[in-house]
Amino acid sequence: MGVPTPEILRYAAFSSHSDGGNPAGVVLDASGRDDEWMQRIAADVDYAETAFVTGEAEDGSIVIRYFSPIAEVPFCGHATVATAVALAERGRTGSIRFATSVGPVEILVSRDSQGIRAAFTSIPPTVTNLADDALAEILHLLGLTPDALDPELPPRIANAGNPHPVLAIADRAAFDGFAFDPDSARALMDARGWPATITVIHRSADDRFVARNIFPVGRITEDPATGSAAAAVGAYLREIGAVNVPSRIVIEQGAHVGRPGLLTVDIPASGGIVVSGHAVAIELRR
Repeated sequence: MGVPTPEILRYAAFSSHSDGGNPAGVVLDASGRDDEWMQRIAADVDYAETAFVTGEAEDGSIVIRYFSPIAEVPFCGHATVATAVALAERGRTGSIRFATSVGPVEILVSRDSQGIRAAFTSIPPTVTNLADDALAEILHLLGLTPDALDPELPPRIANAGNPHPVLAIADRAAFDGFAFDPDSARALMDARGWPATITVIHRSADDRFVARNIFPVGRITEDPATGSAAAAVGAYLREIGAVNVPSRIVIEQGAHVGRPGLLTVDIPASGGIVVSGHAVAIELRR
């Protein structure tokens, strides 16, 4: 007899509705499975990422890996939230510790009137300058000029698990209206070694932002809700002094691709950034 195929779960993260937020695949028992198997499952699921629980570390933390339809990625926030909620629904509550390829990630699971909510704390982030030529390439990709940028929010690369170029657009119409060629975006991201998203934001209020995250993989062009990018944005805002710390912001994302979601970002004075949101199971129609 062959080894039984683990159950492949599907969750919408950063939403309390299955038709919002960012869909993630979740496999709670991928122990003994090799990279080829996980990559094939991620391609079959065809979401931005699928998370695989591959075992338990010596310290009791849960070993987790993340695959997009085309490659393994170091960290994925929305799949982390989805996996934590899936574990909570099966009796794992309170604090959960994931062992990821970028380091340990702590998740706190709670319940409120909208369902189960998970909050993860990123690794200690870094923020560096975005090279002028890289910025020029991104602006060309988006069909924008430098005067579209918000002068109070200068471009940077922020890394809270994945490196994300972060660009802020001053005008809401320009933010809503930019377009890009997915193949050109993929080529740029591969050439620059950016495994996750190019993050484009607009500040709609002191504590509220809208975000679009460029992430061309398979049929996907924009990511509906990006936890690692939300953590990167929190680190970026702290680094450039754009918020008073400690601070909480809310990021709206996904409306541009028909899957609106909300990401809550808590920004302490130092250390990892806390990103939280709900997740709900997606029931496949037969």
